[in-house]
Amino acid sequence: MQQSVPPLAWLKPSAPFPSLDMAWPADSDAPGLLAAGGALDVPTLLEAYRNAVFPWFGEGQPILWWSPDPRMVLKTSDFRVHRSMRKTLVQFTQNPSAGIRMNTAFARVIESCAQSKRKDQFGTWIMPRMVDAYTQLHAAGYAHSVETWINGELVGGLYCVNIGMALFGESMFAHQTNASKIALAALVAWAGANGIEMIDCQQNTNHLTSLGASEIPRSVFAGHVSVATNQPGPSWTFNPLYWDTILQR
Repeated sequence: MQQSVPPLAWLKPSAPFPSLDMAWPADSDAPGLLAAGGALDVPTLLEAYRNAVFPWFGEGQPILWWSPDPRMVLKTSDFRVHRSMRKTLVQFTQNPSAGIRMNTAFARVIESCAQSKRKDQFGTWIMPRMVDAYTQLHAAGYAHSVETWINGELVGGLYCVNIGMALFGESMFAHQTNASKIALAALVAWAGANGIEMIDCQQNTNHLTSLGASEIPRSVFAGHVSVATNQPGPSWTFNPLYWDTILQR
């Protein structure tokens, strides 16, 4: 039997988010929908992520805020590198003209993700106002890009949000086969090497499940975020030695 949904909260700029208990239930038409309206400025986005909330909306919609229960996460210790991907990563790491860079082309990464018209493996349509908002979040030091470079060309990558030791995946793109998967593997390797326990994936997909991601109760995720966002964060630099954290399993 479908549960009744609570009334949707409409936020004014700078207004606090409602309790997560007010999010629509998993069996509703919009599971995890918490609120609408508000702003996409840096303070609001930081407040959202610190409270296990993220924006997700499409063309012609107001800003919509979500906090699904359960929450899909990828624990860095559970990341699966399948045989074909392991071969790809080994070839990539042994190619002197290939490498991982961080935050050297954030604008190009997010624009490429927007052109793909979806959040790829991590979950929304990326409207121009979302691009502007996360570009500002990047300038403030909280949104980051992980980039796959081959022969001097940006061939794939992803962007994410990092507050303290909490890491939130957003979207990926690829101009070459496996280029986005290489970036994701690099993010997992970097996170694991720096003591980050999990990456928020927001929503469940078969692809993420195949990589080792799983659902956890929202209350557990929110508790993790509350602690992790109040810890000092790591440096956003990639050391090739980080590959050992996933390739030597």
